[in-house]
Amino acid sequence: MIINHLNRNWRPFALAALFAVFSQHTQAQDLTTRYERTGARETVTYAECIDYWKMLVRRFPQLHIREIGATDAGFPLHLITLSPDRDFDYASLRRKNRRIILINNGIHPGEPDGIDATMMLVRDLCLGKKQLPANVTLAIIPIYNIGGALNRSPYFRVDQNGPDAFGSRGNAQNLDLNRDFIKADSRNARTFHQIYHLTDPDVFVDNHVSNGADYQHVMTLLATQHGKLGGVMGAYLHDTFEPALYKMMAEKGYDLLPYVNHFGPTPDSGWTAFADGPRYSSGYTTLFHTFGFVPETHMLKPYKQRVEATYALMECFIRFTSENSSKIKSLRDATRASVKTQESFPLNWQPDVTKPQWYTFKGYEAGYKPSEVSGLPRLYYDRNKPYEKQIRIFNHFEPGNYVTKPEAYIIPQGWWAVIELLQNNKVQMKRLTRDTTITVEVYTIKDMKTVAQPYEKHYMHHSVTTETSQQKIAFRKGDYLIPMNQAANRFVVETLEPKGADSYFAWNFFDAILGKKEGYSTYVFEDTAGEFLRQNAEVRKALEARRASDSSFAKSGGDQLNFVYRQSPWNEPGFMRYPVFRVVK
Repeated sequence: MIINHLNRNWRPFALAALFAVFSQHTQAQDLTTRYERTGARETVTYAECIDYWKMLVRRFPQLHIREIGATDAGFPLHLITLSPDRDFDYASLRRKNRRIILINNGIHPGEPDGIDATMMLVRDLCLGKKQLPANVTLAIIPIYNIGGALNRSPYFRVDQNGPDAFGSRGNAQNLDLNRDFIKADSRNARTFHQIYHLTDPDVFVDNHVSNGADYQHVMTLLATQHGKLGGVMGAYLHDTFEPALYKMMAEKGYDLLPYVNHFGPTPDSGWTAFADGPRYSSGYTTLFHTFGFVPETHMLKPYKQRVEATYALMECFIRFTSENSSKIKSLRDATRASVKTQESFPLNWQPDVTKPQWYTFKGYEAGYKPSEVSGLPRLYYDRNKPYEKQIRIFNHFEPGNYVTKPEAYIIPQGWWAVIELLQNNKVQMKRLTRDTTITVEVYTIKDMKTVAQPYEKHYMHHSVTTETSQQKIAFRKGDYLIPMNQAANRFVVETLEPKGADSYFAWNFFDAILGKKEGYSTYVFEDTAGEFLRQNAEVRKALEARRASDSSFAKSGGDQLNFVYRQSPWNEPGFMRYPVFRVVK
């Protein structure tokens, strides 16, 4: 043996070195993932994933795992923390000036790239193959949509190139969880709120796989729309953060491209960037001043390429966050301070088509040939004909429909479903200590449109119009007052203002006000209404004016009687009156 030829004094050291090499090799083998053992053909099951993370935690003291809350599938959500100094208290980590990156995997379990990539990345960081900077802490949700992961099959996502089997998009309620962050119909979303506010991440990464057109790019990136993020954070995201990620990924051999938000025949002419509302993960995190990203690998690329690209991009997030730690903190601090005193907030954003950005798009020539199904022309992409061209992407959105914030909102305690969601999102509020009559600004819902088909369990309202009035409202002890001098101001405005696209009104939380609970018998109220008109000349004049201007109204005795009822003191006060009240100066 080699050892026999060594000086006696070197034998113990040589043996130790050999044992160390053997031990490291054995340990690395023990830590291989299912993805690696199967040559990048398979992804882990839910149980295998959690068992793997628990095994890593047992091996490496810098890792920590905890159960946070429930999911619709009956299993808890887990939060993994990688902290080299073994500090797993997030309040303490923030005091130590750590930048926290929250990584969410498996929101759509049919898109498992992030699940496998994160397992390997954290293992490599623990083994010292990669270095986690001392000023960065990783927080990881290993699989968010547990119900979808348990519903495993080789037949979901028929267009996707691997792995061999994976989970479904729908969760245990068949909800798309990336539409649930505001309405929180799922237990998953309510637990996510707890995780998000516990970790308070500086950067949020939600790993996905794209659908749509065919092209050469392996990885595309959806960053939260910088105009919606707004202010100094939005400018930094657009001018510094995103360009740095593109440069870093190019150094790793990847031509990064904005998410291909195009579902027409071909994307050759460019597209309008995706404007992520608060129902989506990155739109939700924007409301609390986090840099949010949704990496989207390309579904037709081999699974190995997709996982490696996801691994590489997460490395870039870590590097950029570490190198720009102080700047990221200062921007978030400044934004939190400014939002407390911000006087008006936009409720919608529209793309500015006069401000395109140009990108190099690496695509494939498209053509048409007869369909084997219908015989009619069908689209196909010819991978033997790759091309590069400059395309326009419209990624500038202008804010609009501004609303002036009130001094506070008041919500009667009966609307507990909304109150619980606000509380779960750490909105500061206090309860009235006694019955109190307060003059407040009141919205009356005048008109709206409602979708014809349900969307994620809801018939959503849109195109809402309101009428505003000042009224004295009698509130009860225990009703909730929400002061508008807090870091959650933007979240509060976008959920409580009824014209917001993802407001709680839009999501049907207040639909009870849209139906009458009281009424009248026509033959009885006719006499009451006649007497009321004799005593109220202004209402009579309004009735006559409406008759003169509306012939259909003039021919309907019922409509005219209801007109008088709506102007009378017998009208049901809660009908169409929005039950969130604004305290104004």
